[in-house]
Amino acid sequence: MNKLIKQIVATLGLVALSQFAMAGDVKNGESLSATCGACHGADGNSLAPNFPKLAGLGEKYLLKQLRDIQSGARNIPEMTGLLTALSDSDLADLAAYYDSNSTQLSGSKKDTEVQLGTGVKVNSLALGEKTYRGGNLETNVPSCMGCHSPGGTGNDPASYPRLGGQHAAYIEKQLKDFRAGNRTNDGDNQIMRQVAAQLSDAEISALANYIAGLHI
Repeated sequence: MNKLIKQIVATLGLVALSQFAMAGDVKNGESLSATCGACHGADGNSLAPNFPKLAGLGEKYLLKQLRDIQSGARNIPEMTGLLTALSDSDLADLAAYYDSNSTQLSGSKKDTEVQLGTGVKVNSLALGEKTYRGGNLETNVPSCMGCHSPGGTGNDPASYPRLGGQHAAYIEKQLKDFRAGNRTNDGDNQIMRQVAAQLSDAEISALANYIAGLHI
């Protein structure tokens, strides 16, 4: 078992010993979300593929991202100044509101192909499913479902977000940002950076396409 997989198992083990209590006020969060709706949709289901869907993403994960954006640990230029005046309680309420809503499925493209480094073209959806569920043993990439669940629903106590139904363009950008080191708020173990570092462009594109249509 390689080091990355051991880190994931250890993290999940610690989470299993803890409990996560829902703390945010959904109603207040809804009242605070008016400004957010312009990009992320009134209920957190963004219509624009470059803005992520927030609905059902996971309350603990959402709160961490909001805190990281507010502190500057995660740099999103479009969010500059939008969270500055909000208290930590306000951020918790926003996280609770968006998590209380259901994610609308984006959908996968079934007949697209991606080109591997060998020059061979393969079905994007098939490669995405293979990588999500089984990883890539040759490059030591663990399966995505180990953290994000077989149905893409995530693991909120562990702060692993829901992925299923998210915009493919957004997923692809995040994986490439983790790979390039442009996004670094994945914790001290750097799990996402380590995973993304081993993914090819073809695998990233295929994963994004598969995840966009992933649902229970």
